[in-house]
Formats: sequence, structure tokens, C-alpha cells
Amino acid sequence: MIAVIGSSNIDIVYEVDHFTEPGETQTALSLNHYYGGKGANQAVAAAKLSNQNILFSTSIGNDSEGKKIKNRFDKFNIKGYFIHGNFHTGQAFIEVNRVGENKIVSNPGANGVHSKALVEKFLKENGEDIDYCLIQNEIPRETIGFALESLKEKEIKIIYDPAAKEKTKIKWLAGIDYLTPNKTEFNYLKEKLNIKEDTLANQALMFKKETGIRNLILKRGSSDIIIVTKDNKLRKVQTFDIEAVDTTGAGDIFNAALAVGLYRGYNLQKACRYASAAAALSVTKKGAQSSIPDQQEIKEMLSKQTF
Repeated sequence: MIAVIGSSNIDIVYEVDHFTEPGETQTALSLNHYYGGKGANQAVAAAKLSNQNILFSTSIGNDSEGKKIKNRFDKFNIKGYFIHGNFHTGQAFIEVNRVGENKIVSNPGANGVHSKALVEKFLKENGEDIDYCLIQNEIPRETIGFALESLKEKEIKIIYDPAAKEKTKIKWLAGIDYLTPNKTEFNYLKEKLNIKEDTLANQALMFKKETGIRNLILKRGSSDIIIVTKDNKLRKVQTFDIEAVDTTGAGDIFNAALAVGLYRGYNLQKACRYASAAAALSVTKKGAQSSIPDQQEIKEMLSKQTF
């Protein structure tokens, strides 16, 4: 079974001509509300792509936004979430420019009180059923560290997205099964280790060696994905040439699809190809969860390109 530990938000998305500069006021081209949060994006994407129940350790408020999210989780057979009576549901305020790039400011709300105790209870009740667990950095740092340690002890395979990057501790990475940073996150983490190798490939190899992660999956937007496997083999996976409308949630959809592919028994390269197709399709639509493709769309995308 696939599980997720992470955040749930309502995304408030402003489409803008350009990212707002300091001191500038501009009029939005449009305003939309979407379901979001890295954890929820991954949980809903995993549920939609696998057509199976998903376990999700997250916190939402007992407010109107939280009730909408609860109904959505129930629709997708997502279980394990916790409802707080004294905290509002998390929100994210997102600017999307004309070329589909985004900037995000989050207000954690109930995500900020998703505690070690809640994760401990979740894993005690469900741990034996979980094969893969997705986790990110939009809940408290102490909860992330506790969750990673607990998942390792239970020998549950971890797919860790180190975003937001500043919360990631290098000491957490040893024993992580799949680490999936983007270019910005990888550069931030390798600087912490003072890695200065001449090429990105050599930097990736050294990073894996220094941290003790089992598999590194470096996402590079439209450029090839770089993989360093558990036996230190360097692999590249071709991505798709897509005109982006909105990149919000693409990384989350990649991770969810990666988990689904691995759960189905795909090897790592095939799982990354599948995930790359899902992420590419997502950037052609607006929003995060609203952009999750279906199986037929992914199948058609994969059939158009040979690897």
C-alpha cells in the first residue's frame, strides 16, 4: 500500500503578467482556488493513478476549507487524516506568470501542528500495511525527522522530496530509499557538503556517497532526469518537450507517479519515465490536483516517445 505523510492546503492562485517586484502593485489576470499542499497533491495523485486506497497522515482544520478537503479525501478513499478544532486549514498563495512559472507563499495553519504523536499513531495503526511512503517538508521539522526515523525502523520504503529545501537535515538522508530533489534543492544540499566536482553527474555520484541515500533522482525540468542507483550506476531518463501553462504541483505528481510505478513493480528507470510523463502532462493544465492526468493520457504520452 502507498502512504503519504505531509501537508494539505487550499491554493489561492493569481495569474499575473510577471512576478510582482518589491514595492510593486499589479492587477492579477485571474484568481482561482485549488486544492493543494504537497502531501495532498501526492496523496490524490497516487489515489487517482493507482485506483487504490491511499493512507495519508495530515492535518486539516474544522473550517469550511477543511470540510471541502475532507469530502475530497473521502471521494478518493484517502484515509488517516486528522481534523483539528482549533486551527484553520493551511493555505498557499501562488503567483503564476505568463510562461507557467510559479512563486509560492504558504500559511501552514493546521499543517504547523501536525505532531510526532499524530505520525506515531498513524504508523502504529497502519505501518504493517504500508510498502512505500511519500514525505516532504511542509510539516514541522521535528515531525519530519521523527517520521523518517520511524519509517526506516519499520523498513518502509521512503520517497523523500526535500521541499521546502531549508528544512532538510543532511543527517536524515542516510538510508533514504529514493531522494527526489529538483535542481535548486540539489544545489542547496550539495553546498552543505561542499561538493565541488566538475560535472553535475560527478556531483550526483559524490552526493550519494556522502549522504548514504540509496537512490538519487535529480529532477531537472525539461532536461534529462539524472539517476544514481543503489549500486552507484549513473542513468539518464529523457523527459518530454511540453509547453508549460502552470508548473504548480508537477514535482508532487512526479513523486506520486514514481511511487505508483515502483509499487507496480517497474524498475527505477521505467518508473521515472512513467512519472516524467505524468508530470509533463500536469504542466499543460492549471492548478495542482486539478492537473493530475489519468491513466489513458499517460499511456498516450508514453506511446508518442521511445526511450
